Amino acid sequence: MTTATGAEARRVELTVRGVLLGILICLVFTAANVYLGLRVGLTVATSIPAAIISMALLSAFKDSTIWENNIVQTVASAAGAMASVIFVLPGLVIVGAWTGFPFWTTFGLCAIGGVLGVMYTVPLRRALVSNSPLPYPEGVAAAEVLKVGSGVRDGSAEQAADGKRGLTAIILGSAASALYALLVGTRVFAGEVAGFFRVGAGATGIGASMSLALLGAGHLMGIAVGMAMLTGLLIAWVVAVPILTALYPDAAASAADAAGAVWTTKVRFIGAGAIAISAIWTLAKLAVPVWNGLVGALAAQARRGAPGARALTRAEQDIPIGIVAVVSALCLIPMGVLIFNFLQGGPLAGLAIPLTLAALAYIAIAGFLVAGVCGYMAGLIGSSNSPVSGLAILAVLGASLIVATIGASAMLRDPMPLVAFALLVTGVLLAVAVAANDNLQDLKTGQLVDATPWRQQAVLVIGVIAGSAVIPPVLELLNRSNGFAGSPMAGISDQPLPAPQATLISTIAKGVISHDLDWGLIGVGVLVGVGLIVIDELLRRTKRYSLPPLGVGMAIYLPATLTLPVVIGAVAGWLYDRRVADRPDGESAKRLGVLVVSGLIVGESLFNVALAGLIVVTSSGSPLGLVPEGFGPAPLLALIGYAGAMALLYGWAGRKRA
Repeated sequence: MTTATGAEARRVELTVRGVLLGILICLVFTAANVYLGLRVGLTVATSIPAAIISMALLSAFKDSTIWENNIVQTVASAAGAMASVIFVLPGLVIVGAWTGFPFWTTFGLCAIGGVLGVMYTVPLRRALVSNSPLPYPEGVAAAEVLKVGSGVRDGSAEQAADGKRGLTAIILGSAASALYALLVGTRVFAGEVAGFFRVGAGATGIGASMSLALLGAGHLMGIAVGMAMLTGLLIAWVVAVPILTALYPDAAASAADAAGAVWTTKVRFIGAGAIAISAIWTLAKLAVPVWNGLVGALAAQARRGAPGARALTRAEQDIPIGIVAVVSALCLIPMGVLIFNFLQGGPLAGLAIPLTLAALAYIAIAGFLVAGVCGYMAGLIGSSNSPVSGLAILAVLGASLIVATIGASAMLRDPMPLVAFALLVTGVLLAVAVAANDNLQDLKTGQLVDATPWRQQAVLVIGVIAGSAVIPPVLELLNRSNGFAGSPMAGISDQPLPAPQATLISTIAKGVISHDLDWGLIGVGVLVGVGLIVIDELLRRTKRYSLPPLGVGMAIYLPATLTLPVVIGAVAGWLYDRRVADRPDGESAKRLGVLVVSGLIVGESLFNVALAGLIVVTSSGSPLGLVPEGFGPAPLLALIGYAGAMALLYGWAGRKRA
């Protein structure tokens, strides 16, 4: 790289072409993510794929820089974030409140909530990014990708050699994960390997998604989070599932069906309780640094406006706190109009004003708390692995209790309008959460590549608005073509989309408002969380160990098939780093390991985005299927391929070089 002075003199960062390219990538990825989220309950992170695409396209311009590429990935990253609102919004169709997705209402809820999420995290940057030891695995991976691309073009001969080696690592990892995902898509490799069995009168099992991207995420998360998630797996599948299946036996169900049903209807709520108390504890621990961050932001604004004051360094310039406050306040006006209009003309019209005021207060206050927790979780395990749907459960609990209290008389007649209103408010809070998640992850990437914070914050607002604009038409299209499972509105196809997260959130809202939710299980989860907090605090006193309680709660709540590959990746990364640590080139080998696993995320993400487009175009759930579903050798082939890919990639990264 050039000297700092030279770099500043020719800094190309915020450009029209970069913003337009970011918007284009954001629109395409958002549409794909909406479909994937409704089908499998997960979305694909877009920061790293966007960075790769940006570097490839902008390489045609001689003045393109690492900072401009960072702007592109920041705008595009909103696709993976905003698409997550489909974890709630389809619930409005499922409960019969909507027959489709009105554009301006849906767009407004997503966009205004997303802008609030960005604004709320501006004063948190110092506390959660600049002055925090959080690993931010995806933010670090995105920065490594950007640095490699920049090193090849702009560095010295030695830097270029390192950059080319790093780029090779990313390409190898990307090719391996894309090829593996392709074989899963053809059904030659099983997409999931699982086994279930009886344990006395109960049942349990374990399974793993055959995803190399999840392996890479585990490596980047580190061993502490990996062990926390392993603890959560053991609590869920070695303790809770066997006990509860024995207490609630179903003789007619297979071991897999019995274990799956108990985990879905009971154990996940234990996980939600553990997440809830862990989130509250996290907020309590963050109170001082968050307050310091807010005070620092206010002080910085005051210094900026003081006569003769020294200007802030570029790397410390956020959107001015005064603008943040004004924008946040102004967002509540159109939000109030949308909420009031939603209530008008229906059975809750008489309660429109108190419900609207209560909802705005809840969004303003709970939104900031949610932003802080989500930012912390993004730093802990990455934005795509952060269980925002778990926070959606907490948000819908709070919203349901508020509307049930205000609308008690209406609830006696028909609880469904109140359920729909609770879902609407929860959808806004989820938009706040995912935008906060994404903003802090992007700001970590920016910190590592020496970007300007306020520019990233500004363009993420653009990305949020662009992503929000494509969500309503895609949802409407899929509602008409397929419909959603459990919805009174049938689609053209006879294969409705499962929308698993929206179904769960809707069930919780109905349970709270109709007074038939199992609070006992959530209470058990809270007790489990308290025990985990105590253990973590005791371990941290050793200065060597920790057991993040949020990580444990997440592993109880998330499917084992998603959690186990992350644990495997964390252990594999720890073993790899120990193996190369004492070598003269140990640090270089560790960096190559990070780049290889970053490539795993890149390749699978890009492939899944392309596959999502193919699924939509062909209207086939398995357009690449070459063999019948249930192909006998598929699980064994998948395991052999998985182990082989790990061995070859870690072997290449860890080999000694001159």
